[in-house]
Amino acid sequence: MANLLIITFVSVITLSSSFKLLPRFPRYNNQNRARIKPFRGDRNEYRYETKFFSQQLDHFSFADLPKFQQRYLINSDHWLGASSLAPIFLYCGNEGDIEWFATNSGFIWDIAPKFGALLVFPEHRYYGESMPYGSRDEAYKNATTLSYLTTEQALADFAVFVTDLKRNLSAEACPVVLFGGSYGGMLAAWMRLKYPHIAIGALASSAPILQFEDIVPLETFYDIASNDFKRESISCFNTIKNSWDVIIAEGQKENGLQQLTKTFHFCRLLNSTDDLSDWLDSAYSYLAMVDYPYPADFMMPLPGHPIREVCRKIDGANSDASILDRIYAGVSVYYNYTGNVDCFELDDDPHGLDGWNWQACTEMVMPMSSSQENSMFPADGFNYSSYKEECWKTFRVNPRPKWATTEFGGHDIETTLKSFGSNIIFSNGLLDPWSGGSVLKNLSDTIVALVTKEGAHHLDLRPSTPDDPKWLVDQREAEIRLIQGWIETYRLEKEAKVSLLKRSW
Repeated sequence: MANLLIITFVSVITLSSSFKLLPRFPRYNNQNRARIKPFRGDRNEYRYETKFFSQQLDHFSFADLPKFQQRYLINSDHWLGASSLAPIFLYCGNEGDIEWFATNSGFIWDIAPKFGALLVFPEHRYYGESMPYGSRDEAYKNATTLSYLTTEQALADFAVFVTDLKRNLSAEACPVVLFGGSYGGMLAAWMRLKYPHIAIGALASSAPILQFEDIVPLETFYDIASNDFKRESISCFNTIKNSWDVIIAEGQKENGLQQLTKTFHFCRLLNSTDDLSDWLDSAYSYLAMVDYPYPADFMMPLPGHPIREVCRKIDGANSDASILDRIYAGVSVYYNYTGNVDCFELDDDPHGLDGWNWQACTEMVMPMSSSQENSMFPADGFNYSSYKEECWKTFRVNPRPKWATTEFGGHDIETTLKSFGSNIIFSNGLLDPWSGGSVLKNLSDTIVALVTKEGAHHLDLRPSTPDDPKWLVDQREAEIRLIQGWIETYRLEKEAKVSLLKRSW
């Protein structure tokens, strides 16, 4: 069985065939738990304690609501302690199991000894084991129980959690540095802006904080993903671009869906060609995200430069291979690189619900479209009316497409953050389709963009390897220098205040 993986970005809601759920961050799910355990490997064996923190369900009212247990992971092996003003590195948990994020964020573990840092990984509410109402079934029951799944509540969770942790450790004076990738990177940046007294800085990797309303062109994501394939092979790009019409034509034939099911080795009969198209769309989008220069299993077990391998399969097929045979050969690199899959499942969530779909139908509305001219994906415009209709049918809620920018900003970001922002690193690789919705230039002396031409989705947060290219090593070294600067400045200011107080005695 082939399963799609974390911050996942594939539709698991039961939606009408005319509605296309936008690509999303990778999602972790229990079906992947047995296969994806990088922390069991010899090279990256991370040690941590698993604990729980009693968290308010609603931080913004005084209603007598049940609390929930927020899971967090903690490692103090290298912490130099409160008396040394040693830093606390806090990873802002994403939309998934916190163990997966913690063990795929090796950069933080790698630099902890250098900084003498305490590492904490609080889990995002409504994900993993941090379920309100006692269980996932109850938490995801309806719009009422899901109503507390918001970014504002999640950020407040982190703020309350770390404040309490510091108090318990008598470490109130220790500086906190935030880390996060993808949606977690968005949370890290937003938390630094909304809670500047809680954290002194944030590394926001692959954080598309501008992917709202019309701040960036709606075609940006799919154009970047398409260019990732085009740069490897124009013929590969064209084969994929031409395949969508062939799929539709095949599906309209008598027994066409049966033939497509056989060609692509699905475990169950396709209901429509849209199911196949969405499955392929997801693979190509994820491949663009994780087009890493070395083998990795962030999404699926993949070779280095996986798009290159996909195109090699597509272009290198026998001369008599049909276009659909070529597509199958290529997409198998993503879904079955290990060769262990006998047939593919389309749906990795039999309940038809997950937390990100709720978030996308409420405040995380990220409009996207694909163009006929530049994209290898089917031409598709963002239709807000259809989007709203499907969200209502699924959850009985109407999206608030302007809420994210109202709450966190985004329009004229340069002017705004110059006025009240500081100490944020926006790191991006230009192969990542989400980079188009992030900050790609320095906004001030302390709000810095680190951009790599060959980088992919939060590659800088992954553990260092002997295969790291020099540009990746340089990027991480720049991040370390900036974080060192934040901490040194903070300590100097603290020491100056203590010195001033002593003189006043």
